[in-house]
Amino acid sequence: MAPPPDPPPPRRSRASILPVLLPIAVLIVVAVAVGSWLQFTERQALDTVHTVGSAAADRVDVEATVQHVDAAARELVLRVRVTPRGTLGEAETNAPVADLSLQTSAATLGDLAFKAHERLTTRDVQVAVAEGSISDYPFDTYETDVEFWAVLGDREVPVRMLFSNNDTLFSVAATPTASRQDAVLGLKLSRSGSLLVFAGFMMVVLWALAASVLLGTWYLTTRGEGLVWPALAWMAATLFALAAFRNTAPGTPPIGCVIDWFAFLWAETVIALCLIAVVITGVRTAIRAADTHPA
Repeated sequence: MAPPPDPPPPRRSRASILPVLLPIAVLIVVAVAVGSWLQFTERQALDTVHTVGSAAADRVDVEATVQHVDAAARELVLRVRVTPRGTLGEAETNAPVADLSLQTSAATLGDLAFKAHERLTTRDVQVAVAEGSISDYPFDTYETDVEFWAVLGDREVPVRMLFSNNDTLFSVAATPTASRQDAVLGLKLSRSGSLLVFAGFMMVVLWALAASVLLGTWYLTTRGEGLVWPALAWMAATLFALAAFRNTAPGTPPIGCVIDWFAFLWAETVIALCLIAVVITGVRTAIRAADTHPA
């Protein structure tokens, strides 16, 4: 008489899955909440407009916006829009009533000049930055100053500057300097919070992948598995994938920055040595097996 068939395995109830799904759902909610808060604070910082200078009725307004910071070239691009107010400009066109010269600080590469009775156009100017080094990426910081004073015709006139930042890769801290007619701001530039989070995530991933390959190497070399071609392909692919992953860092940092010395170069070294160790051990195992069991 045939034995009775084995009963089907019991199905896992929904109650046993709930303790696993609940912590995952809580982590997702917390991550989204923290991400939303970070995005909101960073957006608020980008929307902040710093006002400095004279509040006189007859003045020249200068709207200065940071468009791009080039840390490698050690300069930033400042978009400048000039508007004469009160009796300094024509009512219909906002053109200056006389030749207008907008002079800048030594860090700014060139002054701005506008003809009388002509429409004012937006200009882009380069401002040199000092201090800091891009090799400290993503923890590099820079300093510079932005200053404007205006001469209309043959007399100096008050200036008010409205400064803002439009570069999402950098956060800008502006410190106003007291002045009667000029508009002066001291700037400190540092990497944005989102960039710092992404750079930290990259370093964690680089070390995690290197540790994964190291564990795989330990298993293959201690178990005498021989030449396991799928494992070798995975290790070789990881070795070259890390270089492509590293190049996705925002801001295109050069080789030799903090990310490289903290994670990338060591991860590449660990994976390369592991790949060599697996090949040597596998070849020795294969030769030993061939000598033990000749054809």
